[in-house]
Formats: sequence, C-alpha cells, structure tokens
Amino acid sequence: MANSVATQYEAVPDVASDARTPGRDLVVMKFGGTSVGDTQKIKDVARRLAAARESGYRVVGVLSAMGHQTDELIRLAEEISARPNAREYDMLVSTGERISNALCAMAIHDLGHEAVSLTGSQAGIVTDTVHGKAKIAEIRGRRINELLDDEKIVLVAGFQGVSSANEVTTLGRGGSDMTAAALAAALGATVCEIYTDVEGVYTADPRLVPNARKLKAITYEEMLELAASGAGVLQLRSVEFARNHDVRLHVRSTFAQVEGTWIVDEEDPVLEKAIISGVAHTDCEPLFRVREIEAAKLFERLAAASVNVDTILQVASDEIVFSAPLEDRRACEDLLATLGVEWSMRDDLGKVSLVGAGMKSHPGIAAKTFATLEQIGVESKVISTSPIKIACHVATADVPRAVTALHDAFELETA
Repeated sequence: MANSVATQYEAVPDVASDARTPGRDLVVMKFGGTSVGDTQKIKDVARRLAAARESGYRVVGVLSAMGHQTDELIRLAEEISARPNAREYDMLVSTGERISNALCAMAIHDLGHEAVSLTGSQAGIVTDTVHGKAKIAEIRGRRINELLDDEKIVLVAGFQGVSSANEVTTLGRGGSDMTAAALAAALGATVCEIYTDVEGVYTADPRLVPNARKLKAITYEEMLELAASGAGVLQLRSVEFARNHDVRLHVRSTFAQVEGTWIVDEEDPVLEKAIISGVAHTDCEPLFRVREIEAAKLFERLAAASVNVDTILQVASDEIVFSAPLEDRRACEDLLATLGVEWSMRDDLGKVSLVGAGMKSHPGIAAKTFATLEQIGVESKVISTSPIKIACHVATADVPRAVTALHDAFELETA
C-alpha cells in the first residue's frame, strides 16, 4: 500500500499589530512545563526574565503550566466524565498556566522588578469558538504595550485565549508555543525565544540516537516538516505562524547558558546548508481505511471535527486511506461511526521521516532511503512525500531501528 502525497498545512490568520516603542527591542521568552516544574525552577525563570529586562529589553514572558499539571487536570476531568464537556474542559485545563505565571510574577517582584501576569483573555488573545483546538483570530496588544511602556515585565498565560463568544478557549497541546509566536508577531518582537529542557533542535531524538547533533539553524520549512513528523520540540502551528509573520525563533535550554537552534528563513546567513537536517519519528500514527464515501464529504466532516489529517491515499475509486495524529484517534473513530460507511483502523504503525531542504537539488535521496530500510529488513507500508521530506509508515517495533539506520546512512552526526 505504498504511495506518495504532499503535506499541506492549515492557513494561519493575520494578527492585529500595535507598534512597539521606537528604539526599544522587545523579546518574547516562552518557558515550557519542565522549565517551571517546581517553585525553585520558577524562581530561576524569574531571574532569566529579570536579567533580560536589566539588559535593556522590553520583556514578555509566556509560561506553561508547572511540570505535568495539565496532565493531572486532564486525569481529573476523565475521572469525572468519560467525555468531558468541551467548554468546562477548557475552563479546567487553562488554570495551570495562570498558576505558574502568577507565581513567577511574585518572584520577579522579590527581585526588585515590576511584573504583571495576565490570562490569555486579559492579554487580548482572541480565538475562534472551537474548544480544545482554538485558532488565534486576533491579538489586541494595547494592554501589553501600555504595561511595557510602564517598564513592567509582562507575563502571559500560554495555551489559552478568549473566543469571539467570550468563552475561555485552549489552543491544543503545545499551545504555549503558539501564544509566544503570535505575541511576538503582533508586538513586533526582535526574537521569540523558546526555552525547554533540551539545548535546541537535534538531527534525531537524542534519547533514541545518542550521537544526534544539535543544529545551529534550520529553515521554517524544515522545522514544519520535523514538527509534523513527530519532533516534539516545537508545536507545528507555532512554526507556521512564525514563518508567515517573519518571527525569528530561537530554541534553547532553560538550564544552560548556551546558544540553541535558530529557526529562520532559507536566505538567513546563519543557516547551515545541509542536504538532510534530521530524522523525526512517531511511535504510533493511526491509519484509517474508509470505503464507499466521497472524499469531499469525508474530509469536510473531519475538518469540522478539528481532526488534523496527515497522509491521504486514494487507493481505489471507492477506498480512501488517511492517517491522523494519535490524539485525534477518538475524534476519528467517533465521526466514522456516525457516517454509516465501512471503515477500519490499524494502530500498529509508526512514522519515520527524513527531512532536508537539500532534497530539492540532490537526486538519489529517495533511493538511498529505501535501500537503507531494505538492508535492515524494514518494510514501508505507506510512503508520503513533500519537496523536502520522505516519510515512511513502518511497524511500530521497527521505528527505532529505522531512525538509527537513516541517521547513520546520511552521516547526520557530523557537521
């Protein structure tokens, strides 16, 4: 069942931008859950934010919930209800970010600086009305700019906003990245720094490939493909937003004072001109087979259910195969069960993706990819491509071997 298809991404809306004060550089600094995992780490983050302010920057911080607090809130919701009400679910899971931001503001005050923590709605983040996966429609940045003009450090709760219907919404897993990128675009930030527990973007997951190499820089397009293919360091939508609004992203470690990885335009002088930038993977990507339904109807219904479809194959006139992220599996199953069509699902496949802008000008990448997998006895059940990506659905058990073999075959451990 091998075939190929180009990857498409959702359209990203424009944001309303309020001009920053001339001559004053603004930095947006986003800290993930591991960066604010306990009160001591929050104090350390407060010192980072204060140091940026002391260096002369106007500073906006975006903090995720502490550690695994969001997962704990989700667990509580699922203990109460097998299918929690979407509005109340957003009300619940959006509280974690408010806690970490308020605590950090307290720590900044103790360091002798003024800070104000804001919810997503207070910060002017307006979204559509889709709960759980809302898309940002507008940033109303006036309040933030007024606070910055008063020499305050502004902290914004990530992952959340307010809908046009005045309801609390959340932006989906990893949504704090999206909050940071959108604020950077709307406020005219010099850079959007994404702080995490790794030192940057690597050529493969270092937990799987110990000799994976940290990249100095990578293009937006390559990072989009890596994020879509399982690299968890950045949320896919945040990268797309940054690309569309020319926001330079810098992925770096919270726990080390070292340069990270820059996400930049293809013409940026900092960029390495590598043929292959990395290998990304997912351990499981459900594959759905549907018969006797028009493609337009199927994908309209999937879109209405906020399912992010990845690979699409028309394997016969009356049969469609598509894959979707694991987190969308329940939504797919619920929808297909209502359509009155014949369908099946398999969840024994993962996806291994080779990504690199050099594919566009270097023939033979595909041949080497498939020869490498053949040599180690790994069969590609589905193949999908874009101009800078080759992705193979393989048995979940074969994913680690496939990633390691491709990383070695293209010598990605060397600069």
